[in-house]
Amino acid sequence: MTFELEIETLTLGGRGLGRHAGKAVFVPYTAPGDRIRCRVTRSHRHYDEAELVELVLPSALRRQPPCPVFGLCGGCQWQHLPYEVQANWKEQLFREQLQRAGLVPPEAFLPIGRAAAEWGYRNRVQFKCRQTTQGVVAGFYRHGSHFVIDTPDCLLAARPIRNVYAGLRTELSRAPQPEAIPQIDISCSDNGNVVVLLHALPETRGALRPWLQDTARRGGFVAAMQCGRKESIELLCGDAGIETSIDLPPVTLKIGVGGFAQVNPEQNRQLVDAVVAAAALTGCERVLDLYCGVGNFTLPLARRAGAVVGIENYAPAIADAIGNAARNAISNAAFHAEPAEGALLRHGTFDLVLLDPPRTGAYPIMRDLLARRPRRILYVSCDPATLGRDLKPLVHNGYRVVSCQPFDLFPQTWHTESLTVLEREL
Repeated sequence: MTFELEIETLTLGGRGLGRHAGKAVFVPYTAPGDRIRCRVTRSHRHYDEAELVELVLPSALRRQPPCPVFGLCGGCQWQHLPYEVQANWKEQLFREQLQRAGLVPPEAFLPIGRAAAEWGYRNRVQFKCRQTTQGVVAGFYRHGSHFVIDTPDCLLAARPIRNVYAGLRTELSRAPQPEAIPQIDISCSDNGNVVVLLHALPETRGALRPWLQDTARRGGFVAAMQCGRKESIELLCGDAGIETSIDLPPVTLKIGVGGFAQVNPEQNRQLVDAVVAAAALTGCERVLDLYCGVGNFTLPLARRAGAVVGIENYAPAIADAIGNAARNAISNAAFHAEPAEGALLRHGTFDLVLLDPPRTGAYPIMRDLLARRPRRILYVSCDPATLGRDLKPLVHNGYRVVSCQPFDLFPQTWHTESLTVLEREL
């Protein structure tokens, strides 16, 4: 059964919200002001989830999405909204999420750090693959499923990635066992050099290795293969990793194959600059960087601090961080491959603690922070919900939020990065 619905607002998760028969109804790919016809796909006690069936009267906010698979592919949620509208809603939703919890005073919120480019910004993309009776299909999962939507191109990817992907789509049909390839990761350096990481079933490594090496040589990219966990990564052709620069004068970061780095290098530089400014270091402080990765924040902070300790549980990232420090002649940064939990207690006292956890947040770290009570805390978050949860024990136990700023690292999606600065009051 379908029914008409007026979309009133957008919500975290990117869906539009309207009300029907006394219940909130969430519908993806809609805009405030849309009048739509929709169908309920999942019913709950207090709300329904629905799918868009017909756009009866489009909102004045809408634009024509440029991607032919928008609405099928699950990667983007907001291509139908002009970028300024996207950024305004991200800022509003971020504020609302944290203000509802009463954790951030209104005057502490800063305007969103908008992206300079809304297309072609990603320097790493994961393409899913599947074998069909018509051949190999490559692209992205449909929203909420593991069904691969055939995607000839991705407008979010940097041009070097798009070029290599176009060639790989042709080459995949010639692979000895294409059904054994579930995923291909393609990343690129600031200078355009491309790295391809092919995921494959372990028993097919021998058959796929010569094909991938030959394809990489002809395609002019670095190639590696992963069969299972990251420890299985094998470099097959070229020098490992990608390079990107941050800070001024530039710090060059090398990220090994399979390592983590922010996918939007231009916006990452804006975020790094904001972290450096918020840290307000004088050259004598001792700083702890939790979830430090390859040194994205650690090394710029080390340039301005007395000493910095970086903690990361993924040992290859720590090896990259040590190499990055040496490459940039930074000698006052020490790195340790260990869990973030308890690191604050194991490594002494610090004037400033920076944490940049995964989407699950850093709630176990809050206990350590309250035990050591550093003067200043910088929290980089990719999820306002877990950020709010983690801020609560700090704000209720002697810390105040000095500033809280969202950054748009992911145009065309609802996702938002943020930087929150806290100071100890007592």
